[in-house]
Amino acid sequence: MKPSDPNTPAAKIWDFFASVRLTVVLLLILAATSTIGTLVPQNASPSDYFNTYGPFLYRLFAILDIFDMYHSWWFQFLLLLLTLNIIVCSLNRLSGTWKIVFRKNPGFVLERFRKIPNKPVFNDSRPLETLKPLFVSRIKRRFGTVLMEDTEKGFCVFAEKGRWTRLGVYTVHLSVILLLIGALVGSFFGFEGFVTIPEGQAKSRIRLRKTGVVLPLDFAIRCDAFHVSFYESGTPKEFRSDLTIVENGNPVAKKSIRVNDPMHYKGISIFQSSYGKLPPDTVTLKMESEETKLEYRKKASAGQKIDLPEGAGSFIYRDFKSRYFFRGRDLGETVFGTLIPPGGTPKKIVLPLRFPGFDRMRKDTMVFSVETVEPRYYTGLQVSKDPGVWVVYSGFMIMIVGCYITFFMSHKRLCVEVMQKGNGNQVHVTGTANKNKMSMDAVVDKMARELAG
Repeated sequence: MKPSDPNTPAAKIWDFFASVRLTVVLLLILAATSTIGTLVPQNASPSDYFNTYGPFLYRLFAILDIFDMYHSWWFQFLLLLLTLNIIVCSLNRLSGTWKIVFRKNPGFVLERFRKIPNKPVFNDSRPLETLKPLFVSRIKRRFGTVLMEDTEKGFCVFAEKGRWTRLGVYTVHLSVILLLIGALVGSFFGFEGFVTIPEGQAKSRIRLRKTGVVLPLDFAIRCDAFHVSFYESGTPKEFRSDLTIVENGNPVAKKSIRVNDPMHYKGISIFQSSYGKLPPDTVTLKMESEETKLEYRKKASAGQKIDLPEGAGSFIYRDFKSRYFFRGRDLGETVFGTLIPPGGTPKKIVLPLRFPGFDRMRKDTMVFSVETVEPRYYTGLQVSKDPGVWVVYSGFMIMIVGCYITFFMSHKRLCVEVMQKGNGNQVHVTGTANKNKMSMDAVVDKMARELAG
């Protein structure tokens, strides 16, 4: 709570953080910086930034950590300041609300209710002693706390409910604090990295996106299979990875992940991010003899020698490239091999997949082409951990409850005063609420009709 002496340094620091003006300034700064973080792509490659913004802005943005703004020290400092500001503001105003909510004997000032204009008034001829228990019973059914007092001309009944709803605004404050704390926890202790895994292989290390540092995991991620389908235009339609988590040599979890359908294990989320082609392990060669005009087909595995028909020697599948340029023209995917004729000098063979007749330019007795390849892929995974995510989720849930209490519930007070007038009694029904006055007016009218009936 606020120090008693306002001239001490502690009191001045308290007043600084209790300022609503500080809240407005911090929110405006965070809004402006978040706009910058939206306009400037985050965590892209340095070359992209350099080409887009030029050398001067690139150096300036790098110094200010704009390229990874939400993990920068100054953004974290702003979040910390706002968290302290909300906590101090809430504590500074909580003491008065606390006394209202948790006092044993609620305050009752009759004159305050007598000054309320446009209150329902009706006459009742029944004796005061009959009205007292009747009114108390009727009012208690709608209000939890009821207090009756005798007055100089009769009696009054005071009732209230919903004192605790005054804490709704502090519930919202708590939710905002949890959201900020969750963001800070994720920023300080979380990470985001990436890894590429070929089909059939496993990796237990990832590379952090911001720094490029290699981070070991407590388990290995194995890509059992990768599946991709295409539209007629050739663009990817869907791609997914069949993953297995291997821990201490044993598979412990499996899932087929797609874009926006990640796998979760030990607080770490694994997202499908990208994919790419790998050199195929096996290709099917088509061979055509220029002498006999016969065609032959054989499968060739990478690095292994196969014997050719008609005593043409042997062939070794050496390499595969996704692009191959010949005389300035891109021939696309190409297989490279070595032809070893019997007793001759090994020759380099170039076999573009899109041009089956390319090898005829060698003018040899055996013409080679690639009939099919068995595609192999690697999967690109984004691996991230955010230990503050459950704090953020809790903050959202509490915020929903707090907003409902704050905007749809209120602290209602009712006063029914009965005064002797002539041969009968005059009944005044009044009420107040800290929010939603029109709703309280409806409650007062309804209660007046019930008591009159």
